[in-house]
Amino acid sequence: MAGLAGCERGSSAGGAAPTATGPAGCPAALARAEAAVRRAERTDAAWNGPARGPRAVPGKSLAYVAQTMTNPGVAGTVKGVREAAKAIGWNVRVIDGQGTPAGIQAAFGQAVALRPSGIVIGGFDPRLTSQQVATAHADGVPLVGWHALDAPGPSADPPLFTNITTRVEDVARISADWIIAHSRGHAGVVLFTDASIPFARNKSELIKKGLATCSGVRLLAEENVPISDTSSRTPQEVSALLARFRDRWTHSVAVNDVYFADAAPALRAARRKGAGAPFAIGAGDGDPSAFQRVNGGQFQTATVPEALTEQGWQIVDEFNRAFAGAPASGYVAPVHIATSANSAGVTSWDPPGYRAAYRRIWGR
Repeated sequence: MAGLAGCERGSSAGGAAPTATGPAGCPAALARAEAAVRRAERTDAAWNGPARGPRAVPGKSLAYVAQTMTNPGVAGTVKGVREAAKAIGWNVRVIDGQGTPAGIQAAFGQAVALRPSGIVIGGFDPRLTSQQVATAHADGVPLVGWHALDAPGPSADPPLFTNITTRVEDVARISADWIIAHSRGHAGVVLFTDASIPFARNKSELIKKGLATCSGVRLLAEENVPISDTSSRTPQEVSALLARFRDRWTHSVAVNDVYFADAAPALRAARRKGAGAPFAIGAGDGDPSAFQRVNGGQFQTATVPEALTEQGWQIVDEFNRAFAGAPASGYVAPVHIATSANSAGVTSWDPPGYRAAYRRIWGR
């Protein structure tokens, strides 16, 4: 593996990047990664989602069963669903599952009892509420998931009209590409994951696969820290990593942005600069606190955010297709990378064009 030297201003990937003593460690992979990162960093790309679909079906109501409203991803999509429902002329009821299996089951039971036109499964595995899902399906109530399953699109088992999420393969690949591009093909990487969650474990395996495309990038360590334990375990893990790897640790990637909130105290105690190495990218939802760290140069350089409000509008559009007897749109939002250079101080990723596009489809 190639060695690492001092620091200089980085590429368009944001932040200051380490400069290798020689040429890029993987010229072909670097060129591909740089092109992918440039595309993902754009904030002015034209809307590439649905342009056609059924006109608004009037008089409908939705129940949004939320895993917990303290989850920024869930809360962001709720905001979008409420906006879109107002635009299309529907009613929405949000029921908070409070983040526990019992609470989510109770919330879903309440949703079924309301006899809405459709039910949103917001941020939890529908198998957790299999009995209520079966009841709703038997009653002919369409179900649309947000992060309910690993993959986007329709599902026969559990019976979802569609599930809305970015592709984990895309998120993992662009996170690895950002490290390759930002480091110019020479990096020492620590990966933070939660192996107890199959989705997170799969994402981390895909990230490692992406990093391995560049011979100049070395995976120094993979730290398995359950997301539920990040606040208690991450600081001590980071202190141990700093002692072990010192300046060889140039970049971090995590399956969720929360790791970097909990890494900051240890990095600060070690007198590391917030805008310096290890440069961190979160392959997660891009919650407001992640944007604040990125924009403030506080121990996170980039995040791969979901377009949460846009996905809320897509949820409403998918229900409109279900009510009209049309198939799901099949739309999957492209991945985006947010840095201090392209986020302009905002705390969420809200791409242009989708509101007008959906209004045109619905005739609203």
